[in-house]
Amino acid sequence: MDLSNLDIFCAIARHSSVTRAAHELQRAQSNVTTRLRQLESELGVELFLRSGKRMTLTPAGQTLLGYAERLLALAAETRQALHPGDPRGLLRLGTMESTAASRLPQPLARFHQQWPQVQLTLDTNSSGVLLEQVAASRLDAAFVAILPQLEGWQAGQPLALARQLPASDNAVLHGQPVYRETLMLVLPAGHPPVQRPDQVQTAALAAFDSRCSYRTLIEHWFTQGTHAVPLPRVLELKSYHAILAAVASGSCAGIVPQSVLALQVQASISSVRLGEVDTWLVQRRGYRSPALEALLQSVQTPASSAPARPAGD
Repeated sequence: MDLSNLDIFCAIARHSSVTRAAHELQRAQSNVTTRLRQLESELGVELFLRSGKRMTLTPAGQTLLGYAERLLALAAETRQALHPGDPRGLLRLGTMESTAASRLPQPLARFHQQWPQVQLTLDTNSSGVLLEQVAASRLDAAFVAILPQLEGWQAGQPLALARQLPASDNAVLHGQPVYRETLMLVLPAGHPPVQRPDQVQTAALAAFDSRCSYRTLIEHWFTQGTHAVPLPRVLELKSYHAILAAVASGSCAGIVPQSVLALQVQASISSVRLGEVDTWLVQRRGYRSPALEALLQSVQTPASSAPARPAGD
C-alpha cells in the first residue's frame, strides 16, 4: 500500500474536498483524483460518497482513516528515528488557544530558527479533543490542561495540582507539566466582590465547548460545595477575545488564565483568583521523535516561562 496514496486519502478526509486537498498537497487536482481511485481499486471498496464537490467518508473510509493516520505517523516516526540528534520532518502539534497565545510564540520562534528543516503544524482545540487526537495518532503531541481530582473541591479551597494523567488516558499517553496557569474568574467592571458562587450576579457564563478543562473546573466551582448554585446559562464562544468582550458587556462571567489576561488591552472587567492548573505536553506512549525532543528543550528554556507580549495593540 503506497503511503503517498494514504496521505492523499487523509487530506481529502480532512477537507471533505479533492480541490482543497490538492491545494494543501500542492498537487494537480487530476492527480489527487487518480491516486484516490487507485487506492479504492487496490482495496476493493469505495472510500467516499461523492455529493457534488463534497466528499464524505463511507463506513469503509472511516475504518481506513484510523489505520492510515497511524501508518503515516509511524512512517514519519521511523524516518526521524533514523536521524537521532537531527530533527527534521513533520511534527503535528496541538494546543489550547490560551497556550498558543501566551506561552508558545517565543519558544516556537526559537525552535524554527534552530531547526528550520522541521515542518511544524499547529492545531488549536479544547483539551478533551486534543487528548483524543494524540491517542488516535492524528497529532504527535499536544499542550493540554490536566485537572486534579475535583471531587470535594469547592470555592475558597486551594486546588491541588494533578500528579498524573487521568486513568482513562494513562494507558495510552504520557506527558509532563511544562507550564503552570493561574485561573481567574473574570467579571464585569463594578461587579461586587466575589468569594463564593452564590455571590456571582451575572446571568450567563462565557466559555469554550464542553471538552474544555477550564470550563469543567468553573462548572464544578458553581455547582458543588456549601455555596453551590445552579449553573448559569453557558454561552459557548470560540476565542478569549470573544469571552472577554462578553464579560465586559456586563452579561457574563468567565474563566481565563492570568497569562492571557496579561496580553489584553485594559478591558472593563474585574478578576478573582480561582486556583492553579498545570499545562502538560502529552504524547503517545512509545512515541519518540528528535523533533519533539527539540521542541521540549525549547519550551523548557528559562525565557519560555514568561508569557509573550504582543508587539502592538
